[in-house]
Amino acid sequence: MTGRRAGRRWLLSAALVAAPVAVLSFFRAIPAPWPTTVVQLVAFTPWLVFPAAAALLLALQSRRWWAVLPAAVLLAGQLVWLFPPDVLLERHAGQLQGRGPDASAAAPAAELKVMSLNAGVGRADAAAIVRLVRDNGVALLAVQELSPALERRLDAEGLGGLLPHRISNPRNGAGGSGVYSARPLAPMDSVHGSAFHISTLRLSLDAGGRPVALAVTNVHTQAPVEGQAPRWRSDLALLGSVAARPGNVLLLGDFNATFDHAEFRQLLAAGPDGAAGAGRLVDAGVAALARFVPTWPKDGQWLPGVVIDHVVTSPHVRSSGYSVQAVAGTDHAAVLATLSVPAGG
Repeated sequence: MTGRRAGRRWLLSAALVAAPVAVLSFFRAIPAPWPTTVVQLVAFTPWLVFPAAAALLLALQSRRWWAVLPAAVLLAGQLVWLFPPDVLLERHAGQLQGRGPDASAAAPAAELKVMSLNAGVGRADAAAIVRLVRDNGVALLAVQELSPALERRLDAEGLGGLLPHRISNPRNGAGGSGVYSARPLAPMDSVHGSAFHISTLRLSLDAGGRPVALAVTNVHTQAPVEGQAPRWRSDLALLGSVAARPGNVLLLGDFNATFDHAEFRQLLAAGPDGAAGAGRLVDAGVAALARFVPTWPKDGQWLPGVVIDHVVTSPHVRSSGYSVQAVAGTDHAAVLATLSVPAGG
């Protein structure tokens, strides 16, 4: 009788731990225009793997196989979402391609170290930003929430000497943006109808004497805060027209969305020209298995942290050296990656 009571206690404990995981997993699994609160909770999906594992351990203690099986399925689902099989296969294929016998005969590529930072309405530490650029050899910097005062501080810290080319639109508040580059930039167009100014620029690179063009979009979408979920969805959908361009494409910035949001995955699924089989866009952080390396919040909030700042490329642009670096003064981290941009893209 005592053993039976203990089994029931283990079973109840497993159910209590598994229940919220199951509810959030339902919302994550079903693409739908969920309300704002659900959108926000889905962002924390990677952390569900820990209570899911705890629920399985508790179910095992109950010695009820019919309780162990659903707990195991629940944990398996979290692991599949955490390490998507298609992303892992593409990453492995890319590594094999880079080491294969034909690698030396492949088209030449330009190496480019990029960095993105939401500057927290211009409060970010300019000296820390310039130090990151200098120490990491960053050749392309995208800043969101760039204020006129921050731009002046960046100039005073010597950013112009490191990245002499810029196209910026500084504003007070959250609407400013700027792109700084070691190589020439030219304006292309902007995303019309977005909450913030989202511009696309043409970056001219060189790969062994061959010119390489890269379309760079400095992304800042509406955050899914109270009453703004429809606008958030609209901003991500508007980025689809940029993501579907032919050639070398780079979208980096504050997407205010994680890989667990169906809307963000739909954006990644938009291949060049929308062509079936052309390959999905690649999130450098997901490809680097860095989903437990949060980019927000970085200002001491009691939250586990999520990845809402991204470096996203067209499928033939390789990425490596992905890292996340804290910057004082802003609640976002800087995201860095090294890209290999092929000629002829």
